[in-house]
Order: sequence, then structure tokens, then C-alpha cells
Amino acid sequence: MKLYHYVIFILAGGILAGCGQSKLSNDRGEVVGVRQRSFRPTVPYGMVYIPPGSFLMGPVDEDITFSQIGDNKQVTIPPFFMDQTELSNSKYHAFVNWVRDSIAITNYLKDDKYYIHPKGSTSTTQKVGSGAKYINWDYVAKYPIWHDRKGQPGNASKLNNMYYQGDDRVFDRNEIDVKQLKYVYADMILREASNNQFDKTKKRSDAILRDTIPVYPDTLVWLSNFTYAANEPMAQGYFSHAAYQDYPVVGVNWKQARAFTIWRTRLYDAYADSRHLSQQRTYSLPTEAQFEYAARGGRIGTMYPWGGPYPKNAKGCLLANFKPGRGNYSDDGGIYTVNVHSYFPNDYGLYNMAGNVAEWTSSAYDAAASTFVSDLSPTFSYEAKKTDPNVLKRKVVRGGSFKDVGWFLQNSTRTYEFQDTSKAYIGFRCVATFDGQSISSRH
Repeated sequence: MKLYHYVIFILAGGILAGCGQSKLSNDRGEVVGVRQRSFRPTVPYGMVYIPPGSFLMGPVDEDITFSQIGDNKQVTIPPFFMDQTELSNSKYHAFVNWVRDSIAITNYLKDDKYYIHPKGSTSTTQKVGSGAKYINWDYVAKYPIWHDRKGQPGNASKLNNMYYQGDDRVFDRNEIDVKQLKYVYADMILREASNNQFDKTKKRSDAILRDTIPVYPDTLVWLSNFTYAANEPMAQGYFSHAAYQDYPVVGVNWKQARAFTIWRTRLYDAYADSRHLSQQRTYSLPTEAQFEYAARGGRIGTMYPWGGPYPKNAKGCLLANFKPGRGNYSDDGGIYTVNVHSYFPNDYGLYNMAGNVAEWTSSAYDAAASTFVSDLSPTFSYEAKKTDPNVLKRKVVRGGSFKDVGWFLQNSTRTYEFQDTSKAYIGFRCVATFDGQSISSRH
């Protein structure tokens, strides 16, 4: 009987020893690697898969005016995900509301029931102070801070200072002081890290961008961008009224658009961490090469996302929201912007890659960029400092808008705006990284 217990003890000890050991090699002393969880890419919500491929970037043969003098370049693009539509007011509202609630809870409410104190928290959750104290967003969703709950003291008095005060109030309405809505973030600029790699005077922190960005769109662009135009209704209601919730967000400058992509990345990271997922996903603005490649929809040598060579179909219907003729804005079905799902998508399933609103890209603008960028996933990027001249703060804008003539709708047309300016005719959409080989080549 004693021998029986002894054998059991030895077997149990061997099993426990095996469980506590990382599997680096097999029993024959061969390295087999450290296995991770299996990974299967999934298409993010509201996005489409853009397959890898090669295309001729720049003016094409059908563009008679510029085909002989324009710079063309054969480039190859790895696979990625892209928002099916321009980012809507509704989706940008989620960002604004997150920032609003974060500030309300941390700066004004300071109520411990809105926080969690986890033992092993990650940096992807909103951190408060220097301690391990994080906003409990599940609790916030269940008990919104802007509505009083029955049987409990309300938050109205504590949140009073988030509203406009004194002479800034209109008819004593409680309106959020949007100047307070600022997003604070830190992000690693990998290109900067690469440039500093062999410079002993540089530290890791030199490649970390830290910034504070006001997130509320500039609603006055509807007046400032159009001289002597009666656009007051658009300035008053375009971002806030439910009628426009599925219209593209505008009045957002390049820095605000990038801040949104960083927040969107952190939002997904927090979800993945909460479920112990190894999947990583980085959202960003598309490079101008990604935008043009996606706009072409796999077609070769065409002028527009739908092909061409005309902005009308065989029935005479206009295929995008732009400025036809000398200014018959209503001829295409939209006077200003239209719903982000308007018109037919291109062959990749992307809506409004031409017209409606022009779109920010992550690429810095240089007229000669095609001559020096790589032919593999090309882009020219530059992190402009506050002290830099304006010529270094130009960012590529693609796609054309409701107020542009047809030339700006062409796949190859590139223009720019300054990164700290906002326009009533510029919005954006996001791309997301695709990890691993392309979906089409997986077996």
C-alpha cells in the first residue's frame, strides 16, 4: 500500500513539474518555439478588406491633360482594412462623448463608485492620477452621469462648471463648454524612433508624441469657408441634430482626425485586454497611396472609382456628390453633404471615395513625393513642430468634395490643406492594420 502511494506521488510530481515549465524544446532537445494562441483575422466593424496588389499611382492614360507630364509610379500595397464609408457624425460623437464623460468624472464628480481598482490593470484604460484607479465604463453605461437616478442624489450641481457660465449662456440653457473637451494622449512615432536609432544623444522619449487636442468640431466652418452664404442652419445643427447623424463629420482638422484614430485603437485594445485576446489592431489615417489604391477598386487605368471616363452613367445620372457644371449643386441629389451610404460603392465596396467630402490622409504633402518615396507601401510622412513653417504642415487631401468640380474627383488628383485648419468639406475615414498573409492566399 505504501508503494502504491509512493508511485502516485512521483507521477503527480512529474505532472506538476511539466505544467510549470515553458515548452521551449521537445524531448530530444530540439528547439520547437514558444507557441501562442491561434490567430484568425476578422474584419473590423464597418470596414472592408482591401486585398494586396500593385497599381500605377498617379495620372493614367485616360487623363489626357497630365498623362504626358505627370509622375506615374508602379507601387505595391500590402493588404489592409478600410472604413466602408466616411466617418459619420454619429461615430465621431462617440469620441466626443467619451472625452466629455472622462473629464466630468475625473475633474468634477470625483465619485469613487465610477471607478474600479483592479489588481493588474493595463494602460489602455482611462487612468486617474498616479494610482491604479480606472473609470468603470460598464457602470457609466448603466448609470449615465448626465441623468439623475431615482433615490440617489443627482450630479447636476457637481457638473455645473462644465457648462457655459455668465454672459456666455443663452436663455439660461445648460450647454457644454466645448473648449473643455480635450483629449490627452501619447503615441510612439516609429519613423522618428528609426531615425534616432543610432543617435546616442536621443532617448526613447524623444520618439514619443505627447499632445492635447480639442476634440469638438469647428461648426463655424459652414460660415467661415463660404463668403456671404446663409449657412447658419448648417452651423447650428449639422453636428448636433439627429437628422445628420449618418452624414460625414466635417470641421475636423488633421490633428483631430489623428487623435480619433489613436482613441479608436485604445478603445479596441481595452476590449481585447479585457478578454485576454492576443489580437492587436492599429487604426490610422490612410496613406495617400492606400487611398488611391482603394479608390480604384482594383480597376486599371481608370479616372474615377466607378471607372469612367465620365461622372455620369448611361442613363445620365451623376455618380457622386460634387459641383456639376457652373454650380448646379442639386443636380446630383445633394446640395451640401449627403448620407455616407449614398451612391453606388466601388468594386471594393467603398462608398464616396470621390465626392461628398474630401478626406485627410496620413501623408505629408510634397509636390515631388513620387520621385523619392518607396515603391513598396509608399508614403511621405513628417511630424511638423509648432515652430516649423507652414510649408511643412501640409497634409495630402484626396477624393474631392460636394463643393469641388469634377477634376478633384479623379483617383489620381492630389491636393493639400494645412494640418491645423478645419473645413466644411473635409472629413476622413480610417484604415486598420492587417496582420499576417492576405486572406486570398490562406489555405
